Amino acid sequence: MATYKKRGFKPKNKEEQQQFDEQESATAEVFSTLDESASKSEEWVAKNQNYILGVIGVIAVGILGYLAYNQFVQSPKEANAANELYYPQQLFDQALTNTQAQDSLYNLALNGAEGKYGFLDIIAEYPGTEAANLATYEAGMAYMNMQKYEEAIDYLEDFSSDEAVVAAVAKGRIGDAFMQLNQPADALGYYEQAIANEANEYTTPMYLYKAGLAALELKENDKALQYFQRIKDEFSQSEQAKTIDAFIGMAKSGK
Repeated sequence: MATYKKRGFKPKNKEEQQQFDEQESATAEVFSTLDESASKSEEWVAKNQNYILGVIGVIAVGILGYLAYNQFVQSPKEANAANELYYPQQLFDQALTNTQAQDSLYNLALNGAEGKYGFLDIIAEYPGTEAANLATYEAGMAYMNMQKYEEAIDYLEDFSSDEAVVAAVAKGRIGDAFMQLNQPADALGYYEQAIANEANEYTTPMYLYKAGLAALELKENDKALQYFQRIKDEFSQSEQAKTIDAFIGMAKSGK
């Protein structure tokens, strides 16, 4: 426990005087040690002052640079990219409903027109932005819908999302592209990635079903059965569950 002496303290006898002298001596030693340490620290600081100031300067410049980049570079960059995305997005949406001019609209959405950027321009001009990431996804989907499967794979593989459904759809569509290219083993791998995302009532049964079909094609019946059975057990209200018993039977029979 810490102790202290009251001002004006006078020892009553020799024993108290001795204790007092010992405490005073110990206190003097402590302060002497502190003085020496402080002196050495001051000496080191003085000797390395330029180095310390340099380090502080680098840290300060880094922090200020980061703040300035976000305020004056990244934020306007994000805003500009988002504005540019509006035009190709409208064309992409039109292509989804206009079957007659679908490929033309997808091409315009990809490459732009009349001085407006397309998805590919946004990807090239605004790398690192959320708009460029979204343009990457939509470019992949446009190529997929145009049956340009290799291009679809390239762009969808570059897309990333923290949103479980969107991430699952991107992986699942890569699987679809590989199936169209007659590469069921690659397709199965991507369907499994789609399934690995957080489970939901929309994408999970859909890609369990597709994974099962790919596994059947690869003669991996045990794996197919596992996927089909999960649909029956966990997603009994899904569209895929309506005919799942037939596929379970196929997987069990090995046909």
